Amino acid sequence: MSASLAGLQARHGPRYRWLLLLSVMIGTMASIMSSTIVNVAIPDMSQHFTLGQERAQWVSSGFMVAMTVSMLTTPWLLARYGYRRTYAGTMLLLMAGGIVGGLSNHFSLVLGARVAEGLAAGVVQPIPAIIIMRAFGPHEQGRASGLFGMGVVLAPAVGPSIGGVLVDLFGWRSIFFMVIPLCLVSLWMAYRYVPDTAPGGVAANRNTAMIDWRGLLLGAVGTLCLLNGMVQLHGAGGGAQAFVLLGGAAAALAAFVWWQRRLAANGGAPLMNLALFGYRPFAMGSIVAFIYGTALFGSTYLLPVYLQLGLKLSASHVGTILLPAGLVLAATIAGVGRLADKHPTWLLVSTGLALLAASFALMLTVSLASGLWMLVAWATLGRIGLGFILPSLNLGSLRPLHEHLLSQGASAINFLRMLGGAIGVSLCGIVLEWRLAAHGDSLANTSSSPARLAAFNEAFLMLAALCLLAMVAAWQLRLPVNSLPTDPQKAG
Repeated sequence: MSASLAGLQARHGPRYRWLLLLSVMIGTMASIMSSTIVNVAIPDMSQHFTLGQERAQWVSSGFMVAMTVSMLTTPWLLARYGYRRTYAGTMLLLMAGGIVGGLSNHFSLVLGARVAEGLAAGVVQPIPAIIIMRAFGPHEQGRASGLFGMGVVLAPAVGPSIGGVLVDLFGWRSIFFMVIPLCLVSLWMAYRYVPDTAPGGVAANRNTAMIDWRGLLLGAVGTLCLLNGMVQLHGAGGGAQAFVLLGGAAAALAAFVWWQRRLAANGGAPLMNLALFGYRPFAMGSIVAFIYGTALFGSTYLLPVYLQLGLKLSASHVGTILLPAGLVLAATIAGVGRLADKHPTWLLVSTGLALLAASFALMLTVSLASGLWMLVAWATLGRIGLGFILPSLNLGSLRPLHEHLLSQGASAINFLRMLGGAIGVSLCGIVLEWRLAAHGDSLANTSSSPARLAAFNEAFLMLAALCLLAMVAAWQLRLPVNSLPTDPQKAG
């Protein structure tokens, strides 16, 4: 039986594009779950391997660096090996990482397994956006984005809760094995519904020019220096080392841009096609994605710390507050996805950013005497804002691009969002430490105080200001209606 795009469309009929989206959604859920769930196992793992906090943190940092950089390789892999081989390969790598990590008796093997999982997660995450833009017509791209987004956000919302129970019952190793069932299901679906063709329905070409290894190396070095430089800013006396690392990151970025320009001018295939940024909506969408990633990941770190160390709530109370907000986020994404088919994406993104900024600013009204209802309300308001942004941002950024740039565009915008996210976690930690010191407090103190809440409030205000800054860029996502693609039969 033919595994080409045309053959699969003929076999499964009009429902095929939804089956294809569901297939890649399950694998993406597995990759996102693997990125978030390991955090609940770090204390148990640190005790098992007798690790210091810095070495233990590499379990998360190694994954993040590998995932961020590998996103840039997705267009090349799809062109050379096609959807099915690329997708199935990432699922096999993710599953292998889970098995090796769960069975390892040496920390170096655990770290290697996490890097392998990060590589797989990075390659797979741009694929659904490419499929949505190619397999669905403009009249249903929002609905497809909403369905996909709803499934994907449920993974990090539910994953840590399940993970905490598994760690208590079976220890840290069980966390690694959690992705295996999802990987097996996604592999089964891949061989039924994912075509072996490349984007656009053309045959995969093994003679595609070699990947831009120099660009990939510069991107990896720059990302590694940036993340480590931000971490060094946390510690006392790390200023000189942080300056060197951040300087190295800036130099690597400049070299990366220069090399991409030179390669494109000489007719080569750069890792990131800088022509993407000649499209104003995509350039503005990239700025929004970067700032949005900073605010999203930063708040994901800051909010639980605030609830536990600022308001002195128990872990069970934190779960009570955050789980309803996660479920509201999933429902909001599904509804906003339908709105994105009929309303301007720039308006939806701007609305989401305004709601997110409001939720951060309203945290200033919370005190040690406040009821849980207030925290639930403000956390839920922020998740509603995220629900407006998630399905709309990719559509607003990618719709103006020529078809041959869609793969590169999806890869680049995911890369920038993850890079912003990695910076956001460190940025919130740095601002919080700075403001705590200014107020004469420290998280090492066992009791909270109004001064500590003031420091947290100033960190939340910083996130609110970032969201308002992103709104300025979001207003530039406006796209004339007559420039949208109109062919509803356009396919992956």
